[in-house]
Amino acid sequence: MVQHSLAQRHVFPRMVRFADIDSQGHVNNVRFLDYLEDARLGMLYVDRQRAGETPFKGLVVSRHEIDYKRPLGFRAEPVRVETWVTDLGAVRFTLRYEIRDDEELYVTARSVLVAYDVEREAPRRLTADERSYLQCFTSD
Repeated sequence: MVQHSLAQRHVFPRMVRFADIDSQGHVNNVRFLDYLEDARLGMLYVDRQRAGETPFKGLVVSRHEIDYKRPLGFRAEPVRVETWVTDLGAVRFTLRYEIRDDEELYVTARSVLVAYDVEREAPRRLTADERSYLQCFTSD
């Protein structure tokens, strides 16, 4: 298992695509959900697979909240989607996000995820391995 320092943030660089831009010249509000999803998949699936760990299986989003701080326009360099964990329970946990660069904060957001047994179509408990991984990113 990969060792992580306590309370670190997962950092996902996300390019602003031309398709993300609306008629007002900035990233459309609903496109920011794509940014959050890309970062979440990177954190919970892709990075774990690359590290030789088992990716999370059977997670569903039960809630999203998003606060738009500044407009984000088209640009050549990526923004960072920084993600960390709060409210880690037996079945559910909360991810907090910031979409930012070194100078500006564009979005803050929160997603509540529930561990889910796809075969039973019911919530399940997080495994010890999943909890251990999430604790590496836990912060208040």
